[in-house]
Amino acid sequence: MAFFQIVPPGTNIDFISKWKLCACLSLAFLLVAGAMFFTNGLKLGIDFAGGTEIQVRFDQDGAEEGSIRAAVGAVGVKDASVVRYGDVGSRQFLIKFRGEEEHENIGLVKSILVELRESIGPVQEDRVDFVGPRVGAELKRDGIQSLLIASILILIYVAFRFSVRFAPGALVALLHDVFVTAGLFVLLGLEFNLSVLAALLAIVGYSLNDTIIVYDRIRENMESHTKANLPAVLNLSVNQTLSRTLLTSGTTLLAVLSLLFVGGEVIWSFSFAMAVGVLVGTYSSIYIASPTLLMLEGWLGPEEEKKKVKKP
Repeated sequence: MAFFQIVPPGTNIDFISKWKLCACLSLAFLLVAGAMFFTNGLKLGIDFAGGTEIQVRFDQDGAEEGSIRAAVGAVGVKDASVVRYGDVGSRQFLIKFRGEEEHENIGLVKSILVELRESIGPVQEDRVDFVGPRVGAELKRDGIQSLLIASILILIYVAFRFSVRFAPGALVALLHDVFVTAGLFVLLGLEFNLSVLAALLAIVGYSLNDTIIVYDRIRENMESHTKANLPAVLNLSVNQTLSRTLLTSGTTLLAVLSLLFVGGEVIWSFSFAMAVGVLVGTYSSIYIASPTLLMLEGWLGPEEEKKKVKKP
């Protein structure tokens, strides 16, 4: 087992002393992202904003994303998304564009197919899906409700598993990871669609898992190191779980990066959000969750803390 100890035993990095700086950096990022959100808004995909998806298949090689995008633009469709399915030589493509009225988009679909046949070659229409603005609004509402329900259930679980005072730290770290990931999409102007929402829900679970590992060690050390002050116990716990945290994050990140670089454009948004979430989740379990517990113990329970922990 020693082979997997990438962090030498006895490592004593003072993480907790840097929590104020890290909290300020996170807060500054969220404020900038929030300002950008209220100024420019969030670039919603057609899953939420409404629009049309056309899956087409060409009968011969030679079709490229650029030529298809040009053909779509020639019929008056602006900012269309064109994604190739499968390998580089695949003849299947997914064309997505926004639109408010279904009957207008049906006409555009016919015009697009005619233009593709004339400018590129024979093409078959495999599938056409229309997402109306009402359906998009329902999906957006359901997505927000899913995140809220997951957060509440996690709060209850952590309070039951540890204690009530551990729960807020896990919730703050969880919300931090979700908002930082979503904020990066706002700052970079990336499209927010259902795959990104799925990634956020996956990040919630990943963030909780890493935080639970740290919290479990904190609880053990608080029971066995009764003469140490709380910051020392938190530092000890984070250092003791650091090897496992890095191994878990590293292996997960390798898998996600594989999807990001070789998975193609279809799952790029999901992979990018997951990669950001893994990195931010590792950061928050160290610099957000544990310091939140420290603050709560200082604010809400000094007398109980004095009984459990004798400070020097």
